[in-house]
Amino acid sequence: MADKKKFAVILSGCGNKDGAEIHESVMTLWAIHKHGAEFQCFAPDIPQHHVLNFITGREMAEKRNVLVESARIARGNIKDLRDFKAADYDGLIMPGGLGAAKNLSTFAFDGPDCSVNEDVVRAVQETAAQKKPIGALCIAPAIIAKILGNVLVTIGQDPETEKALTRMGATHEKTSHGEITVDKQHKVVTTPCYMLNARVDQIGEGAENLVAALLEMT
Repeated sequence: MADKKKFAVILSGCGNKDGAEIHESVMTLWAIHKHGAEFQCFAPDIPQHHVLNFITGREMAEKRNVLVESARIARGNIKDLRDFKAADYDGLIMPGGLGAAKNLSTFAFDGPDCSVNEDVVRAVQETAAQKKPIGALCIAPAIIAKILGNVLVTIGQDPETEKALTRMGATHEKTSHGEITVDKQHKVVTTPCYMLNARVDQIGEGAENLVAALLEMT
């Protein structure tokens, strides 16, 4: 019996407004297991940009850590992204949520002129260099575009984000609920998720289609 494929999943906190989008993260993990593969969650050991009250939307006077918050989704089974080695995994997946744009990068504030966390850059570059597939959901394709440049991605249908992606050298493909964009040359698969006004089942459909496409590339 062949060994199970294993994906590294990079989280960015816990909660769509200031961390990883929980539905996207959980549906990604669900899809990986549903398709007979395994996963290991990672996150950088860094301070969260800020903490928001999800009822009021207001900033809270407290500090949290991205690795510690991500551990909530991973049920404690998480590793520091600093210890990631692309050779140990068959592919890399990054769920969205504003944590990707606030904690893993500064895309939420600086758009195409953003910087990206050095451990995230290394993980993506190492995976790409080893010609292993990379998946990104929601706003996370912006990080892939910043790091890899000339890739085909989707974030759905948002014109301003599409312009930012183009400025970073990427090509954008408009998509709807559950649809994926596949860059066969660079082995990058993306799906819009909550960049559209979506339901949880539509998030699950997108995550499953993304994982299935990545497995075909392994």
